[in-house]
Amino acid sequence: MEEIFLKILTAAYACVGIISAIGYWPTIKDVYFHKKPSANISTYAVWTLTSGISLLYGTFILNDFFFRFVAGVGFVCCFTVLILTINLKYRKSSEDETSFSY
Repeated sequence: MEEIFLKILTAAYACVGIISAIGYWPTIKDVYFHKKPSANISTYAVWTLTSGISLLYGTFILNDFFFRFVAGVGFVCCFTVLILTINLKYRKSSEDETSFSY
């Protein structure tokens, strides 16, 4: 019985990475496709840092595939949102500087 529980728990944990990616999709879509600055840069910077540390911990300390998978998905999603948001902010600010009003 314990073995079945552990297998179910392992499968459920692996699904966390997929569910997380689905959860990040609306923000990625807003920032990338709709050019809507819906993400806070400082928040995503902290989340990217912490998920990166989790990924490194999982890689070098735990050596656990499922943990690395989930941490990796979280890191990639956070990093993607962070880079897209920074790019959008600086692109928008440079457009504001180059536009002239008469």
